[in-house]
Amino acid sequence: MRLSRYFLPLIKENPSEAQIVSHRLMLRAGMIRQSSAGIYSWLPLGFKVLKKVEAIVREEQDAAGAQELLMPTLQPAELWRESGRYEDYGKEMLRIKDRHERDMLYGPTNEELITDIFRGAIKSYRDLPKTLYHIQWKFRDEVRPRFGVMRGREFLMKDSYSFDIDAAGAKISYNKMFLAYLRSFARMGLRAIPMRADTGPIGGDLSHEFIILAETGESAVFCDPAWLEADILASAVDYDADLEPFFRKWTQLYAATDEKHDPAECAVPADKLVTARGIEVGHIFYFGTKYSQPMGATVAGPDGAQVAVEMGSYGIGVSRLVGAIIEASHDDAGIIWPASVAPFAVGLVNLRAADAKCVAACDALYAKLQAAGFDTLYDDREESPGAKFAAMDLIGLPWQIVIGPRGVAAGTVELKNRATGERAELSADAALQKLGAAA
Repeated sequence: MRLSRYFLPLIKENPSEAQIVSHRLMLRAGMIRQSSAGIYSWLPLGFKVLKKVEAIVREEQDAAGAQELLMPTLQPAELWRESGRYEDYGKEMLRIKDRHERDMLYGPTNEELITDIFRGAIKSYRDLPKTLYHIQWKFRDEVRPRFGVMRGREFLMKDSYSFDIDAAGAKISYNKMFLAYLRSFARMGLRAIPMRADTGPIGGDLSHEFIILAETGESAVFCDPAWLEADILASAVDYDADLEPFFRKWTQLYAATDEKHDPAECAVPADKLVTARGIEVGHIFYFGTKYSQPMGATVAGPDGAQVAVEMGSYGIGVSRLVGAIIEASHDDAGIIWPASVAPFAVGLVNLRAADAKCVAACDALYAKLQAAGFDTLYDDREESPGAKFAAMDLIGLPWQIVIGPRGVAAGTVELKNRATGERAELSADAALQKLGAAA
């Protein structure tokens, strides 16, 4: 994509309304624009990142055996009255009436609707287990939405729901999602730590929230230093294997938010305990028959008797993750995207757009990059070199290739790694080879 044709409304100064790093950088980098309090439009650059994050989440859900569907944003209130949550949920739920005066709501979550779908279709234990998920926009009417996409009112969420015949089966489903979450976050370049959590309005007996470490995190976290060395992606994955040893291995390492931290129960010596800040990016729940019992989601068991299914729900804030990645990976100049979620792999910079030789060299390399499969943002604008460098650092693409008159004369380009700042002058072909080796 040529930057001269791309819709990328950059902002030079920090917007006064943005209080945290991710909000400032997302506005400045032309990723989002606010339409009303806590509600944002996703512009092309931001939308590309959002779709990259969504793709990783989807791939890991599919690998874990979950099946994707799509539920509507508007739900009938009668389902929530069945579960008993309609009045309990509070003002965060946006309640409306349709033209026939029927009570509706903009779904903040989907336990009731998915239970209704399940009970209408599954009648026998032989059709279990099932895990269903969707990636859909949600709405929660936060009283004070702030921090950009980190705490907005409208947000994109992946929520999955498991159905099992008994508690033992439900724990197997829980363990699969536990692994899928750790792998999803690791693939995004994040170090996510599962911590025991309260179940809140979802309810249930077992729950973990996944916290990524970031200096600008919203809460204090305490964890075993072994978490800093953990490599979730190092070993092969078999979701059909017994995952309980994996679950126990990672939950036995101490990890707690400030609300749950108890020095008396912490086995890690105080001088070795890691104290940091963290951001919640995912939450999983096992809640048994909390919804299936009142809503009549039962199946015939092996003896023919009706059994209320055991359920769990598993949420990942997809849009929130975009902000969280920035909070965890940035510097004073701008964003530093992990390669797996970067909107473009390479930023190609023509330092002299009026120089025919520079244009020819850049056009040739741009064609080679595209042919080699590198999604490239080509800055062909007539701007000063300083403005071009600042723009590239701000939007944070993993690699920058700079071509100017001096390099053209010498037959070289400058290749810069955004994360490390390392620069090298080498031939265009050598630059391509280095990019290929790093991919």
